Amino acid sequence: MGFSGREAVIVQSRLDPEQEWVLVKKARRDSMAFQELYSHYFPRVYAYVSYRVGRVQDVEDLVSDTFLKVVEGLDKFRWRGEGSFAAWLFRIAHNRVSDYYRRGRGSEEAVPLEELPELEASNLLPADAVLQKEKFAYLRGLIGTLSPRRQEIITLKFFGGLRNREIAALLELDERTVASHLCRGVKDLHRKYVDECV
Repeated sequence: MGFSGREAVIVQSRLDPEQEWVLVKKARRDSMAFQELYSHYFPRVYAYVSYRVGRVQDVEDLVSDTFLKVVEGLDKFRWRGEGSFAAWLFRIAHNRVSDYYRRGRGSEEAVPLEELPELEASNLLPADAVLQKEKFAYLRGLIGTLSPRRQEIITLKFFGGLRNREIAALLELDERTVASHLCRGVKDLHRKYVDECV
């Protein structure tokens, strides 16, 4: 099964850092400002959690829990410049996913197609929706063959849309270590994809 990278990667424009900081400050008291942050980050968080967890019900629960924790912790958030809010928000999502696996809820078994989340518009024809879910399951399976650290970094980069420095801040790694894991992870994925297609 072939796929192009653009089908898997969530492309999302970035908020201007000053605009984002203003929204974060306002969101502490203004639900409309929070709604704007939520609308901006929801697709990225949903895609990241989807590729880490797989089962739609669990994804929805974890994403809801993530944004609830964001609302509860917004007063404690400390702005440290561009990317700090994204790193903070994804650290919460990462912690929710880690807790999910720590509680033993995640399994290595394949998730049935009907239980996979939809990452594209829901107005797809039924055959296209099935194809999209098959691609999701295939890519998720490939990513699952990587080491846990590389899985995390790959999903944060390509599905969460984070920059290397944001991933480094979130995972408390050196930026060069993140770049190295990304490079090796992508090479491993490419090799496994080519091996399966031959």
